[in-house]
Amino acid sequence: MINNIHKLKKLVIITVCLDDWGGSEELWAKSIPYFFCDGVKKIILYKNKVNIIHPQFKKLQEQDVVFREFDAKPRNLKFIVSKTKHIFSKIIAKLGLIEFNWNRAVGNISSFLKTDKPDFVIISQGINFDGLSYGYECLKQNIPYILISHKAVDFYWPSSADRTYMKETLLNARLCLFVSKHNLKITEEQFGIRLPNSSIIINPVKTKVNPLPFPIKINGIKLACIGRLFLIDKGQDILLRILATSKWRERNVSISLLGKGEDEEAIKDLIKLFGLKNISFNGYSDDMVEIWKDHHALILPSRSEGLPLTIIEAMSFARPVIASNAGGNSEVIQDGITGFIGEANETSFEIAMETAWQRIDEWEAIGIKAAEYIEKTIPSLPEKIFAELVVSNFKSNE
Repeated sequence: MINNIHKLKKLVIITVCLDDWGGSEELWAKSIPYFFCDGVKKIILYKNKVNIIHPQFKKLQEQDVVFREFDAKPRNLKFIVSKTKHIFSKIIAKLGLIEFNWNRAVGNISSFLKTDKPDFVIISQGINFDGLSYGYECLKQNIPYILISHKAVDFYWPSSADRTYMKETLLNARLCLFVSKHNLKITEEQFGIRLPNSSIIINPVKTKVNPLPFPIKINGIKLACIGRLFLIDKGQDILLRILATSKWRERNVSISLLGKGEDEEAIKDLIKLFGLKNISFNGYSDDMVEIWKDHHALILPSRSEGLPLTIIEAMSFARPVIASNAGGNSEVIQDGITGFIGEANETSFEIAMETAWQRIDEWEAIGIKAAEYIEKTIPSLPEKIFAELVVSNFKSNE
């Protein structure tokens, strides 16, 4: 790590994630020990609401991270319902269908920054511009900042009213980090600018490369569909429509849906409508070894992604991946070599599934190639790389 960074003493992290915890939180959270080792004296987390009993926040508390809630509300049934609407309204607001007001959150963050006077700010965004209003506050107060974007989608564009300050915020960031080249490309196109201050960063992976024995196929093929039960992003409905066709009904294949989310009931209703009997809901699990001991491949029909860690994890365990060409998926999967790629619609994705099915006897060998590829290309400690980027960008502009 870089020496003599005694001037970087106070670091603020602003997370835009509205859930208690998400995959987008792992990068900054795991980088915290590296910041403290490098001489940072105080780290303050700004979040809409901190669920202090959540194990991840308990860990942060044990590391002496200070919390600031910029949109705290009572955690009751009414709040949970309103938060769901809040998430959805954030999407449709950008489509111009309703108004959405961030004024209170922005105002609170502006006040926090004036009081805390941080040396540097990290803004972790869920999508590529949902935290730019916070970055703009940093810019106005002359506080250096880095932006992280964990996803970008081509159907969700910034409104004309926001474009000017958002461009200014992007161009004046010390660094704009993206989890895939696709997300960087989409962002440049959406704003009509090039971002010379950009770079690609990988999120931390929960497992090391660990090829597992390939499950026997005598009892049928088991595919794992891992991800949030959120149709607009993860596209589980695309997969279900394909499985409802006569060809796939006749095949000995089952799907395990692993994850939780607000669309669980909608997915169950669709399964009931189609009369599908080969789908199971397995909930959320951190035990990747247990998952991949008895699943033959990962299947992801996503409409939008950043770079899903589930792909890297499945490949690390020597499992082939059948995925849509969303986000950075095709930047990791070599079509026909380490997995299979289709577009996020029934016609194209079914072709990818059929191609994979016809090569089912090669799946074990494809999985081994996938594990070898991950071992060669994915850094083992991206959180350390991230911490070094933050520190070096602070020093280079002192």
